[in-house]
Amino acid sequence: MHALSRQQLVLLVLLTLVWGINWPIMKLGVTGFPPLSFRSMSMWIGLPVLAGVLVWRKVPFRVGREHWPELLLLTVFNMLFWHTLAILAVQSLSSGRAAILGYTMPVFSALVGSVWFGQKLAGRAWGGVLAAALGVVLLLWHEFTALSGRPQGVALMLTAAAAWAVGTQLMRRTRIPHPTLALSFWMTLLTTLWMSALAIVFERGAWTVPSPTVWGSVVYNALGVFAFAQVAWLSLARDLPPIASTLSVMFIPVLGVFSGAWWLGEVLHWQDWAAVGLVVVAIFAVLGRPSSARAS
Repeated sequence: MHALSRQQLVLLVLLTLVWGINWPIMKLGVTGFPPLSFRSMSMWIGLPVLAGVLVWRKVPFRVGREHWPELLLLTVFNMLFWHTLAILAVQSLSSGRAAILGYTMPVFSALVGSVWFGQKLAGRAWGGVLAAALGVVLLLWHEFTALSGRPQGVALMLTAAAAWAVGTQLMRRTRIPHPTLALSFWMTLLTTLWMSALAIVFERGAWTVPSPTVWGSVVYNALGVFAFAQVAWLSLARDLPPIASTLSVMFIPVLGVFSGAWWLGEVLHWQDWAAVGLVVVAIFAVLGRPSSARAS
């Protein structure tokens, strides 16, 4: 496995904690409050904090005009799809179920790398893909059989995970010669404008005064997700090989499931337990190195 520096290891641990417990926090935020507006508010608060980090670290904001098309492509797949579809899905799914589905991303990433970029996928990796697919089927089964099930939420979250997988692959291959912090700022700004436009068009009539719970969720997302976790992930995805940069996502859905059950009182069905196990097995199968590679 790629040797992680102490700073990278700390980033992975913090990223896991911040994103893991954010699933029930997001669920609290969008319960009774428009989801696109919730996401937009978080971004508008987090954006100046992120800009302040660039100023503090003396990172130039400028990105050459010749790199704008690639920057837009990275934004679409790393942020626009993910943040739009995921926040809509969280409103109709339990936070734990949304976390399980969202973090099938490494499996999608392996498939994208194999089909799109010609990376060789080992036989056991295909077994991992099958395990993840079975986990998704279990969740879909419960959604279709429950009277209050929302299978469209499952479809939204899987689409978001697949788009994020494409974005991660593109981020690893970008040749834009500018710091990741600068790219993160412009990607966040573009996404903030996009989310705000959607909120105005589709949710303006549903706007209400946010409750203290909603404000707390907004601030957590602004500082924890957009000023830290998103930037940390893009930096790791750009600087490290796949197995290292996606190490922490093995534990994020587990944190999401159990923090949602403990905090929100979400009932865990046997399908949820089985899906967690299958997705973790799938990610280990996709990201793990064969014994011959470990020996060498």
